[in-house]
Amino acid sequence: MSAAGERRPIIIRRKKVVHRHHGGSWKIALADFMTALMALFLVMWILSAASPEQREGVAEYFRTPLVTAITSGDGSAQTRSVIPGGGPDPVHSEGERARIDMRTQTRPSEVQRNFFMDLQRRIESAIQEDPELRHLRSQLRFDMTREGLRIQLLDTEQRPMFDVGSDRVAPYMRNLLRTMAPLLNELDNDLSIGGHTDSMPYAGGYRGYSNWELSSDRANASRRELVAGGLDSAKLLRVSGFADRVTLPEREPTDPANRRIELLVLFPDVSEQIRRPALLDGPGMPSPAARLGGGDVDLAPVEAFAESLRQALGGEAALEANP
Repeated sequence: MSAAGERRPIIIRRKKVVHRHHGGSWKIALADFMTALMALFLVMWILSAASPEQREGVAEYFRTPLVTAITSGDGSAQTRSVIPGGGPDPVHSEGERARIDMRTQTRPSEVQRNFFMDLQRRIESAIQEDPELRHLRSQLRFDMTREGLRIQLLDTEQRPMFDVGSDRVAPYMRNLLRTMAPLLNELDNDLSIGGHTDSMPYAGGYRGYSNWELSSDRANASRRELVAGGLDSAKLLRVSGFADRVTLPEREPTDPANRRIELLVLFPDVSEQIRRPALLDGPGMPSPAARLGGGDVDLAPVEAFAESLRQALGGEAALEANP
């Protein structure tokens, strides 16, 4: 056979395919997803077994901004877990549940907030329905404080609430207070009344009748009008005067709006603190023996003071220091 007729050998080349490892990143993603899903179901199960107070505490935790929780000092930043715990059963927890309860005492709960908002709406509605009181709506301020719902009755040059330099209540102020009295009775919360004045002083300064007496007298006059309007006198916990020491923000001390009456619908825990103030013992506090006048207490300073007082009074005062 000729060279042209020779057959060439058929060469078969096989390509070797190497199956490389694609990695396990998808397994990590799946594991993260399953962990998050399990955590979600766990939280839902715990919340379904929690009481309404515990759920309110958890909701309040998430409503608090992080910066506020850290800097406000209300204890919310000290909570290590947002889920009630500290015991085998979240419903019967002790440690974390106590922290949540302490935190909610410093802020209004959703129920308290709703009660106060309803009270505000009722007061505004009653004023709006009365043609004689309708023009006083602009002199009312409602806001929430750490002590409770604050209702401020502000003075103006056109419609002063009291006679100038007196505690005599103007007729429309009297009607306003007596209209609000039965509405304040609808809540069980105690009431605090505070009187404020502007910085215009009396001729005698603070030696005689001054803004201190005027603010206290006006607060007490407001108390009498509320009681006359039907307010339960047992709800009154505090009546005080602040003179011109607490001015409104961004107002001049002489601004007429500083002449105002504050009605505070107190939170229950604030009322309890006013009734039973906590006593602190520490450095600088007298010991029980000193408070009772017993024990090894040095009475020399007391005797020296009594002797100097005798000499100052010319020996007419009969003062004795009982050891």
